[in-house]
Amino acid sequence: MKKLFGKADDARRSSAALRTRRYMKLKNNLSAWIFLIPAVLIVYLMVWRPTVVGCVWSFFRMKGYSPDGFIGFRNYIEVIKDTQFPILVRNTLAYVGWSLIIGYLPPIIFAVMLNEMVHFKSGFKIVSYLPAVIPGVAAMLMLYFIYYPGDSGLLNMLLHKLGLSNYTWLNDQKFVILWIIVSKTWMGFAATMLLYYAALQGIPSDMYEVAIIEGAGVFRRFWHVSLPQMSGVMLLTLVSQIISVFQVLEEPLVMTQGGPNNASASLGYQMYRYGFVTGKAGHAMALGTITFILLMILTCFYFYLNRKVENSKY
Repeated sequence: MKKLFGKADDARRSSAALRTRRYMKLKNNLSAWIFLIPAVLIVYLMVWRPTVVGCVWSFFRMKGYSPDGFIGFRNYIEVIKDTQFPILVRNTLAYVGWSLIIGYLPPIIFAVMLNEMVHFKSGFKIVSYLPAVIPGVAAMLMLYFIYYPGDSGLLNMLLHKLGLSNYTWLNDQKFVILWIIVSKTWMGFAATMLLYYAALQGIPSDMYEVAIIEGAGVFRRFWHVSLPQMSGVMLLTLVSQIISVFQVLEEPLVMTQGGPNNASASLGYQMYRYGFVTGKAGHAMALGTITFILLMILTCFYFYLNRKVENSKY
């Protein structure tokens, strides 16, 4: 009997100790939960709720921004049958393609240059990061006047100095997306460059010392040491850049208003036009849902790659 009572007492003490540990853990984490509540509320109100509501309301006829009768997939059918839809998809893919051709390599090159520099390294970091500090809309307006097709455009002034005539720049339907991507790359490459630079700083210095002893120059050190160590980060950045550029909106909105002749309009810009210009909120939500599904597929692929990269480190 004493053994039975002793075991019962031990069980009660163990249970009480477990409850005490749980209470102390909850108490210690309470401050963290309090600080998380505002962020969770903002994400819920600004991201989760609008996304879910937009997906649901895309199946309704919209009267302004209020649902007015279930219509099934009619909004989706009208969006896809829109004569502009193939052009918008082609333009969006062109944005992604040009961004990979022009915007993917410069951050890597500058990160390697920064890693190899001996003098003026801190100053180079500051100068290279300045475009990221300029407010987005202000930078786009500045670039618009740099690209301005008249005599007062900065690039045309430079052409005059070289004895050349004016160029239309953003009014050129064939290359307007290219010039927008050049400006987008200039504004956004600094943060990506620092990410690559951090990856390079994480490479053990012994590997570089061995390569230098064996007579490897800058390019051979990059090819045989830096590139294999950065491959995981480069792959993740590739997918992340595709997701980001696929949603391009601000640049064509501010710099070209989708012109000339819809040559720079994207899926994101068309969503804005549906929702705030033509008053077709249902179409905007349907197009937003289509884009959301495509981006979710890319995001799942991104997380899959991220897990593979993280596992490969250990």
